Amino acid sequence: MLYTLKRVVGLWLGAMALCLIMGTTMVYADEKVNINTAPSEILQTLPGIGPALAERIIAYREATPFEEKEDIQKVSGIGEATYNKLEDLITVDDPA
Repeated sequence: MLYTLKRVVGLWLGAMALCLIMGTTMVYADEKVNINTAPSEILQTLPGIGPALAERIIAYREATPFEEKEDIQKVSGIGEATYNKLEDLITVDDPA
């Protein structure tokens, strides 16, 4: 019984470590998020962007596509502090 419990806990810890490693890889990926094309789920991976703000970004770009990444500050709820967290993570470039 004790051996089985140790084995289950060991497998659980291994799975948790793997999840942490995979999550870190996704957050620090080299590719920037294109705010003119990214779906809500991808926008929500950005710091400070939750479901409601992601939908506001999408609604804004459908009416007026972003010309510069700084334009994201025109979306209600994204101020200078949030933009400073996003600046190096976003782009408006056309996909190559």
